[in-house]
Amino acid sequence: MNDESPAHRYTPALAGRIERAWQDRWEENGTFEAPNPTGPWADPQAVGDRPKFMVQDMFPYPSGDGLHVGHPLPFIATDVYARYQRMTGKNVLYTQGFDAFGLPAEQYAVKTGQHPRKTTEDNIATFTRQVRMLGLSHDPRRKVATIDPGFYKWTQWIFTKIWGAWYDEAAGKARPIEDLVAAFEAGDVATADGRPWAQLSADEQRAEIDGRRLAYKKEVPVNWAPGLGTVVANEEVTNEGLTERGDMPVFQRNLSQWMMRITAYADRLLDDLDRVDWTESIKVMQRNWIGRSHGASIRFAVDGVAAPIEVFTTRPDTIFGTTFMVLAPEHPLVDQLVPQEWPSGTHDAWTDGAATPAEAVAAYRTATSRKSELERQTEDAKAKTGVFTGSFATNPVTGEPIPVFIADYVLMGYGTGAVMAVPAEDARDWDFAKKYDLPYVRTVQPSEGHDEDKPYLGHGVMINSDNDRISLSGKEVEEAKELVIDFLEKEGVGRGTVTYKLRDWLFSRQRYWGEPFPVVYDESGVAHALPESMLPVELPDVADYSPKTYEPDDADSEPESPLSRATEWVEVELDLGDGPKKYRRETDTMPNWAGSCWYELRYTDPANDERFVDRGCEEYWMGPGRGAGAGVANDPGGVDLYVGGPEHAVLHLLYARFWHKVLFDLGEVTSEEPFRRLFIHGYVQAYAFRDHRGQPVPAAEVVEHGQGKDMTFTWQGEPVTREYGKMGKSLKNVVTPDEMSAEYGADTFRVFEMSMGPLDISRPWETRAVVGSQRFLQRLWRNVVDEETGDLRVADEAPSEDLKRLLAKTIDGVGRDYEALQFNTAIAKLIELNNAITKEPAPPREAVEALVLMTAPVAPHIAEELWSRLGHPETLTYEAFPAADESLLVDDTVTCVVQVQGKVRDRLEVPVSISDADLEAMARESEKVLNALDGKQIRKVIVRAPKLVNIVAG
Repeated sequence: MNDESPAHRYTPALAGRIERAWQDRWEENGTFEAPNPTGPWADPQAVGDRPKFMVQDMFPYPSGDGLHVGHPLPFIATDVYARYQRMTGKNVLYTQGFDAFGLPAEQYAVKTGQHPRKTTEDNIATFTRQVRMLGLSHDPRRKVATIDPGFYKWTQWIFTKIWGAWYDEAAGKARPIEDLVAAFEAGDVATADGRPWAQLSADEQRAEIDGRRLAYKKEVPVNWAPGLGTVVANEEVTNEGLTERGDMPVFQRNLSQWMMRITAYADRLLDDLDRVDWTESIKVMQRNWIGRSHGASIRFAVDGVAAPIEVFTTRPDTIFGTTFMVLAPEHPLVDQLVPQEWPSGTHDAWTDGAATPAEAVAAYRTATSRKSELERQTEDAKAKTGVFTGSFATNPVTGEPIPVFIADYVLMGYGTGAVMAVPAEDARDWDFAKKYDLPYVRTVQPSEGHDEDKPYLGHGVMINSDNDRISLSGKEVEEAKELVIDFLEKEGVGRGTVTYKLRDWLFSRQRYWGEPFPVVYDESGVAHALPESMLPVELPDVADYSPKTYEPDDADSEPESPLSRATEWVEVELDLGDGPKKYRRETDTMPNWAGSCWYELRYTDPANDERFVDRGCEEYWMGPGRGAGAGVANDPGGVDLYVGGPEHAVLHLLYARFWHKVLFDLGEVTSEEPFRRLFIHGYVQAYAFRDHRGQPVPAAEVVEHGQGKDMTFTWQGEPVTREYGKMGKSLKNVVTPDEMSAEYGADTFRVFEMSMGPLDISRPWETRAVVGSQRFLQRLWRNVVDEETGDLRVADEAPSEDLKRLLAKTIDGVGRDYEALQFNTAIAKLIELNNAITKEPAPPREAVEALVLMTAPVAPHIAEELWSRLGHPETLTYEAFPAADESLLVDDTVTCVVQVQGKVRDRLEVPVSISDADLEAMARESEKVLNALDGKQIRKVIVRAPKLVNIVAG
């Protein structure tokens, strides 16, 4: 800015001073502190009968890189919405915390030796500074961080509640484990082998109870990464079978891990999606992840094996086409299926060159262990491999013997870990059959023109499906399914059933930087959950934060958590009610999902030391029938508006819903869902540039040449190529909110981010376009403040009629847009009104004050400053949003279409109240109508005042 600029012009420097001053004032006055109905922050008078509204962003992780301009997009949006809701008279809970446990801080600690807490707290400080700079109206008292012992005490407590519960299928809900014991004793729940409860030993009774807990420990197939020394979740494995962080090989291993029985809630997690206000695409993603399927469970007997092979299929109608079976290599029956020698006549292709079945199976299992589940699922079907077990099962409908294979494309975690292969009606089975020279039998009549050398995947009439026990041929598929299921149940070899893709949640991590489990083991290895009085179990300081790592390809290695080396912490003497005894603490930690499973509840009552959330606070802020759920039938309750990115559309939301439903079942909360309404935002994307080596170069230093399609780019005089993608440090195309605030002011940055396009659509970043938002605020400033003198320019005269009408329409439209999260169109309307005020001889106070109030949600600092200069001593945070004069929303005139011989010949602006006779006279006098008539006589005139005149001539 040159030195000759007017002394009171709204410059970035002035904007910065105004913004810092108002941020300080808001903080000093506790402007955004929302009163609670009960508890330590109770203020019944302030709560009164005001409707409440809870708005929340998805839990951010405090990265060491700080924020770039893409990160604040949802935060600014929720702030705009929260500010608007306050102005409509609502008691608004809006805050933010930190999902602060996790692998990045731990890896940095391993690399540098700096404690993860120090790293994380430094990152939080940077994040907090940047967010404050943007003027977000968070209630600062309610901030939480998952790494604070006062928070994770209750994460641990919730774990003990889940561990201490079981799912009663008859009641359709979780109940305390004590109720299970009573049900066993009364015979209401059968034991695994049917024996009466009293006949079981103490160890057997404990096994029955532990086998039904919602949190349990079990040997399960996991993704073991020796190079990292930890188990990783499926979502942390790449398509190449490597860890997302570090590119380490992943192996399938059976290890003892903590699990969450989320599968017990599969039906409720599915069905209750119909009760929440979420984007349909997100609901579809959740439904697909849970994957409910209706079909049949069928048992295939094997000679010499006590237990049959059980499969689940959605196509039991194809049972006559089952010509072989495939088991997961990890299936528990595999060892029993392997004979000492190959049966006579075994096909060479089935043995993989092994001398014995045992040798073939062992080699194949070893090879499979070197593949991740994702790799096994996504491998090209024609490249899939398998090996014959040496045994044959019996098809329970045809009575025919069929060979049993193991193959890595079958996963133990899905269904029963075994499939009945129907090659003629399944592409995967077809490729396997072709590769191993296995027969196929078509059981569904292919459509005309179907390629005989391909499986038929469609529906149709059953064929080749008859014997003296059951006849399916000629039946439609759905009818055949019902007949087969009925047959299987009568024969005692199967039943109709429902299965799910959803698997129980792997809840263990061999890491340091996570919540310790509130679990200890006695000298017999029995697990005990710690009482609330012994919580939190705090993380100890350790000398080495890294888990024990191995050579990346050492598949036989064993996990060793960093906590296992803290012997003084691990080995403890405790009195759990039966006298002091020695115990060993659990040395795994919880995954980073744990804290985000319930943080929304803690926001409502974060200072509570006695309970994870005050009952009155939870019911007020999240209970059904309140806030956005008022008057909604079958409202499940929850946060009124939850905003986040699509990357958390499945797992985080699924896990949080599961925890919340358990707490609801146990009577701890009144809401059945954590998030009543969900809005998924788009991203800010940016151009990146690469040199001739393909390496990114700093985008800010690139020079553009030419325009449009002929545009070229250089960096340091050398040509570079341009690409488009997500903003990030690795692409050297980061622009920070610090830079934008310094160059333009935080309010300009806020207005620009909100005006770039619809909130749910990703949008390109273009720094040069920010100037438009800056000009809007500068014009707004000039409409109130004289740039030369600093005096007010507003006049107390009434606005012109045209401005009054535009003002009313703007108030009505902006209010609707804010409510619908359509901030870009709201800003466009504000700009139009601001420009209209500029044309007035003197800006009328009535219009200016309404404009300032409407601008406040998107540009709060300048709005507060102008409101103060307009003579209002108090913050505008709780000023009422302007109300539109409804009489001015009705147009005085409308456009009337005039047709001649059915063709539009003129459009007339006419009064809304015009009579038919007056409208006909105006139409007859129209020069365009007269030209169209060209002397022809008018035979008939149809008038529909005030919008239509149709003239028929001849």
